[in-house]
Amino acid sequence: MKKLCLVLFVCCSISAYAQKQDYPIQPVAFTKVTLADKFWTSRIETNRTVTIPASFERCKSTGRIKNFEMAAEGKGKFCTTYPFDDTDIYKTIEGASYSLAVHPDKQLDAYLDSLITIVGKAQEKDGYLYTSRTIDPLHPGGWAGPERWVKESENSHELYNAGHMYEGAAAHFMATGKRNFLNIALKNADLLVQTFGPGKRAVAPGHEIVEMGLVRLYRITGKKEYLDLAKFFIDQRGKKTYNPKSKNVWENGTYYQDDKPVINQDEAEGHAVRAMYLYAGMADVAALTGDKEYLAAIDKIWDNMVGKKMYVQGSIGAVGDGERFGANYELPNTTAYNETCAAIGSVFWNQRMFLLHGDSKYIDVLEKVLYNGLISGVGLDGKSFFYTNAMQIQDHFNHPDIERERAGWFVCSCCPTNIARLMPSIPGYIYAQNGKDVFVNLFISGTGNLKVNNKALQITQQNNYPWDGGLAFTINPASAMEMNLKIRIPGWAQNQAVPSDLYSYQQPLNKKVEIKVNGKPVEYLLEHGYAVISKKWKKGDKVEMILPMDVQRVMASEKLPDDAGRVALQRGPLMYAAEWKDNGGKATNIIIPKNTVFTTQYEPELLNGVTILKAEVKAINVDTAKQTVSTENKTLTAIPYYAWANRGKGEMMVWFPEQVNYVDIISR
Repeated sequence: MKKLCLVLFVCCSISAYAQKQDYPIQPVAFTKVTLADKFWTSRIETNRTVTIPASFERCKSTGRIKNFEMAAEGKGKFCTTYPFDDTDIYKTIEGASYSLAVHPDKQLDAYLDSLITIVGKAQEKDGYLYTSRTIDPLHPGGWAGPERWVKESENSHELYNAGHMYEGAAAHFMATGKRNFLNIALKNADLLVQTFGPGKRAVAPGHEIVEMGLVRLYRITGKKEYLDLAKFFIDQRGKKTYNPKSKNVWENGTYYQDDKPVINQDEAEGHAVRAMYLYAGMADVAALTGDKEYLAAIDKIWDNMVGKKMYVQGSIGAVGDGERFGANYELPNTTAYNETCAAIGSVFWNQRMFLLHGDSKYIDVLEKVLYNGLISGVGLDGKSFFYTNAMQIQDHFNHPDIERERAGWFVCSCCPTNIARLMPSIPGYIYAQNGKDVFVNLFISGTGNLKVNNKALQITQQNNYPWDGGLAFTINPASAMEMNLKIRIPGWAQNQAVPSDLYSYQQPLNKKVEIKVNGKPVEYLLEHGYAVISKKWKKGDKVEMILPMDVQRVMASEKLPDDAGRVALQRGPLMYAAEWKDNGGKATNIIIPKNTVFTTQYEPELLNGVTILKAEVKAINVDTAKQTVSTENKTLTAIPYYAWANRGKGEMMVWFPEQVNYVDIISR
C-alpha cells in the first residue's frame, strides 16, 4: 500500500506542479489497455518469455554485468567492446519493468532488484556511473577520453548511458513503486545539473537520448532543472566549429546533427538513431515549454524525412557508412542499411508529433514502421535479430554490410535490447485523448479503459487486423456521455501509400470507408485523417468500419532511380516481399506485369500465421548450358516483409520489375 500511495503522490505532484503546459493530446497508458489480439499478444508474450530472459542471460555471458561488478570493486579490465554496453542492462530492465506492470512476476521482480543493487554499487559517490571509466580511471579506453566528459561530443556516450538509465529507472518506478533504481538515476541527474548548464560546462551530447531521459525524470519529480538541462543540451548543437564545406559527415558535423543550431535545421541528417532521439527530445521540450522554434524545425525535418528519405516499408537510415541518412532521395535497395533502432526511434518521434498536432499522418507512418520495418528486426523465435533491415538480397551481389541471416546477438547489441523495451509498451500507442476527444489510432483487439471528464469509459475492439479490414468497437461509458470518437482512417485506405509524394498507388481505389453505429450507416466528418463521430454515447453502442484490403501496387517517385519501372506490393498496413523459400529457390528474377491479378490466402501454419499473396507472373530464366536468357511463367508467393529470413538464408525482393528492359551481365 505504501508503494501505491507513493506513486499516486508523485503523479499528483506532477500534475499540480509541472504539467501546466504539455502535449495537447495525451496517450492512454499501456497499463490501461488489455489486449486480446493474436498478432500483438503473441509477440509481447514472446518478448516476455524469450527476448527479455535471453537479453539478461546475454548481458551476463558477454560480461556486461561483470563490468558493473568490477566497477563496484574498482579493479579489473573493462571486458566488453563499447562503453555504451552499460545501456543493454538499462534497456532490458526497462522492458522487464513494462512487462511487470501488466504481468506480475515475483521472481523477475527479485532479479531486477538484484541487478539494480549491482548497478548501484558501481555508482561513484558523486553520482557518476560509467563502468568503462570507473573500473580503471587511469585507463578508461580510447572512446572515453582521459577525463570525464572530454569526449562526450564525440563518442564517449557518457550522457547516452545516463539517458537510458533514466528511461529504465522511470519504467521500474512506474511498474513497482520502488525507488531503488530511481534514486540511482536522480543522483546521476543531479550530478549533470551541477556540471552542465549556463555558466558551467557546455556540450552537445554525441549520442542523444539524455534529453528524453531528463524529461522523464522531470515528469516524475517536477524538478524544473531537469527540463532546463534537457533544453540546454539541445541548444548546444551547432556551436562547435566544423568545416562546413567538407563532404565528410564527421568533419562537417552532420553525423551528430551538430552542423547548425537545431532551430535552423530542416533536414533529417546524420546517424539515424541519434537523429530520432534528438527530434523526439525536441518534441518533448517543445510540448513542455511552448518553444515554437523547435516546433517549426521538427515539422520541416519530418516533412523532409517522409518526403525524401524513407523506405517504402517505413525504414530510415539508408547509408551503412555512419548508420545514417543519405542525401535527399538516396534510397538504394541492394545496400539499404535501415537499423532496427532507427525504426524504434521513428515510432517514438511520430507518436510525439501526433500528440503535438493531432494529425493522423504521424500515426500512418508509425503504423507502417511498426508492422513492417520494425518487427522485421526480431525473429519469430524472439531471440534472433536483424541489426539492419535489407530491401533486397541477391545471390550474385556480395554486400558484407547487409545481413542475410538473423543473429542471436551482436557485439553492438543496441537493437535486441531496444526491441525488448519497446514491445511491452505497444498497447500505449492505441488510444489517446484531449478532453472529450478520444482518438483510436491503432486497430488491435482488446479493451482500453479511459476517463473522459472524470467519467469512466471502456472501448473494446474486435478485429482480425492486419489480415482483415473488418473493425468493431463497443463503447461502454459508465453512464451516458457526450464524446467525440475519432477513428483514424489510414492513409493507405484513402489512396495514400505514405503521407508524401515519395510513393503512390499505381491504380487508386475510390472506396469511401463506411461506418455504422448500431447497425446504421452514419455520415461522419473527416478531420485530419480521423472520422469524427460526435454523439451522446450510451453503454453497448457499437461502431463498425470496414477498411479495403485490396492488394495495391506501389510506385516510387521518379526521383528514386533504383525503383524505376518497379512496383512494391501492399495490402492493408503490410508491405510484402518474395522470398526464395516460396519461389523455387529464387526471388530476384520475378517480373510482375501490369495486368497481374492477385489472390490472398491465410496460412495459419506458415510463419506463425500469415496472409500470403499469390499471382501468375513471369520469371527470368538463365540456361547456362545453352547460354540463353528467356522468361517463363511462374506462380509468385509473397509473404509479409516483416516475416522474411525466418527459414534460412536466401534471396529476397521487395521491388519487382514490371517488364524486361535490358539484362545486366555480371560476373560472379
